[in-house]
Amino acid sequence: MALPLEGIRVIDFTRVLAGPHCTKHLLDLGAEVIKIEPPRGDISRAAFPRLDEISGYYAQQNAGKRNLSIDLNVPAARDAVLRLCDGADVVVENFRPGALASFGLGYDSVAARNPAVVYASISGYGQTGPWRTRMAYAPTVQAEVGFTRNTLQQFGVDGADRRSDALSHGDVYAGLHAAIAVLAALHHRRVTGEGQYIDVAMAAVLTSLNERVHYDLSGADELGAETPILGATDCAFFTSPEGQQFVSPMSLVGSMSFPFYLRAMRRPDLADDPRFRTPELRRQHLAELHAIVQTWIYSFDSMDSLDAQFDEAKIATGRLRDIAEFSATEWAKDWGITREVPDRHGGTITIPAPPWHFSGHDGTLAVQVPARQGEHNDEILKEVGLTGDQIDALRETGALIEPARTH
Repeated sequence: MALPLEGIRVIDFTRVLAGPHCTKHLLDLGAEVIKIEPPRGDISRAAFPRLDEISGYYAQQNAGKRNLSIDLNVPAARDAVLRLCDGADVVVENFRPGALASFGLGYDSVAARNPAVVYASISGYGQTGPWRTRMAYAPTVQAEVGFTRNTLQQFGVDGADRRSDALSHGDVYAGLHAAIAVLAALHHRRVTGEGQYIDVAMAAVLTSLNERVHYDLSGADELGAETPILGATDCAFFTSPEGQQFVSPMSLVGSMSFPFYLRAMRRPDLADDPRFRTPELRRQHLAELHAIVQTWIYSFDSMDSLDAQFDEAKIATGRLRDIAEFSATEWAKDWGITREVPDRHGGTITIPAPPWHFSGHDGTLAVQVPARQGEHNDEILKEVGLTGDQIDALRETGALIEPARTH
């Protein structure tokens, strides 16, 4: 049974995270992905932990992609890669704006020969405008668009204790939205026959993901102690009857959410308690209110029995786990949340499995091997018509980077 994108060929000029994350999604949907890697290699190959030449970071984003490692400074190498793009359905790159165009591999050059191509460029601030040439990494863009400040304000962190988020939201979400745009452009091409150029800016992606924009830019007066939106900043942390921490998304303070706790506890009388009649009073007496709820929680014999009553009151809970604990749950095992890929050293690396199940596919996935740099040079170049002599000539110029055993 075929995956949705089987038969689609993607030429991947990307490195590190945003671009590789985009093309990894396309790969997991069934596309063939050919990664074009420069002589210096994708920097993520050097990321720790790694065994021999395979980094877990690199494997998570690139396992299953074929690899052509070639020096685009050599004219014959550029010609060969342009021929590869002639047969591409999709091209994805995340260099600084204009970088690939300087090698004759920008959208205009590729589309002149392959007008049906879908070509996506991912960058920090887009291909036009005053910030187009700025260097951009997830922490810097997250700082620019308000993401980091919201986090610091939420937790009251300042001075030397300030930290950016441990996860690269700007990169992975930009990659995800680029994949969404590519899928839309492929549909457009199927209907019209026309290719598309897609410009994805990390800063724009993060802004679109911020559900607080309508409030933060509204100029509205402060709402005092009231929770302004259905957000996560006021979620409550509790301890289960077994002693494990868990989270409820319901604020103890907000007017919309406070009644849910009263319903769960069968305590409508608390609505008339002088300490808890308004959001302002509940904020002032939050420790006392939290203690009342926590004492009620301890009256249960297990988290399962507590969950049943919370569920009846429409309050969700989430137990505080790390990814190892989550991966070991019955749900994660039943879903198949992770998969193993070879580490090229006799063992395996655990990476996330595709996050979707298709009714038209039995769920069996091909083994995805993380490629060594340049591992598929000859077979890819032969597919675009280069002869053995032509490939040897490229090799003699130093344009082809041969597979290495270590990094």
